[in-house]
Amino acid sequence: MSTLELVSKNRCFKGEVHKYSHASASTKGKMTFNIFLPDVALSKAEKVPVLYFLSGLTCNEDNMITKAGALPYLSDEKVALVTPDTSPRDSGVPGEDGDWELGLGASFYVDATREPWRHNYNMYSYVQNELQQLINENFSVDGLRVSVFGHSMGGHGALVLSMRNPGHYKSVSAFAPICHPSRSEWGRKQFAAYLSDDEREWSKYDATELAKVYDGPVLPVLIDQGDADQFYSTKQLLTSHFVVAAESNGRCIALQSNMRPGYDHSYWFIQTFIKDHIAFHAKNLKNI
Repeated sequence: MSTLELVSKNRCFKGEVHKYSHASASTKGKMTFNIFLPDVALSKAEKVPVLYFLSGLTCNEDNMITKAGALPYLSDEKVALVTPDTSPRDSGVPGEDGDWELGLGASFYVDATREPWRHNYNMYSYVQNELQQLINENFSVDGLRVSVFGHSMGGHGALVLSMRNPGHYKSVSAFAPICHPSRSEWGRKQFAAYLSDDEREWSKYDATELAKVYDGPVLPVLIDQGDADQFYSTKQLLTSHFVVAAESNGRCIALQSNMRPGYDHSYWFIQTFIKDHIAFHAKNLKNI
C-alpha cells in the first residue's frame, strides 16, 4: 500500500475534512481524495461507518464535499465520507483532455481494456479495492459497514459497484444516475473506447443489465431523479429502464425511486435531497 500525503485539513461541524494524495497502483499515477472524519473517528474512540460518493462527468474529488451540503448530516450521524477523483490525472494518455465526455473526469468507473486507456484508466479497481483498503488501514472506520452513492456518471458507478459486489455495501443511492449506459449515448461512446466493440462485454458495467441478474443479499437502493433534468429528457439517463429491471428482479433489490418535479441535473437538486440520502444510508449502515 502507498503512503498517504496530507494536502490540507479543515475543521467542519463536529469533525474534520482531510485531503490526501497518494501513488496509485491501479492508475499508475497520483490520485487525490477527501475524507470527512467525525470527531469520534478522529479520536479513535470508535470505528465509524463509511460512505463513498462518486461524482459525475467533469468533476473531481472536491465538487460533492464542498457543494452538496452533506457534512452537517454526516456529522450528526457519525458517518465518514470519502470523495475520490473521477479519473486519473496527468497520466499522459494521448487525447485524454480533448473531449469532456472521455478521458479526464470521465472514467465511467470501469477498468479499461483497450489502448491507450488500459494502463491508467482502472477506476473500478481503484475505488473498489485500492482506495477502500487505504481507508480501512489508515483511518478509524469500520470496513464492514460501507455504503456508496453518486451523481450522474457517479450514480452509474455506485450502482455497478454495489451489484457486482453482493453483500459488500449495506446500501446504494444515486442522484440522476446513468442507468442503462449500453443503450444511451452516455455509455456507448465510452464503453466502445474503454472496453470493446463487442457490446456483450459492456453488461458488467451496466446497472440495468446487472439488476436483471442480481441474486445477492437484499440490496436497498434509493434513486432521485428530477423531471426537469435536460439529460433525462434527452434519454441519456434511462432511469425507467433500471426501475423496470429492479422491480422485475423480485425481492433481491429493494428499490425506492422518486421523480422530483421541477428539479434539474445540478447540485441545487442534490442539496435539496442530500439529507434524505444520508438518512437512508445511516439507517442501513447501523442496521446490523
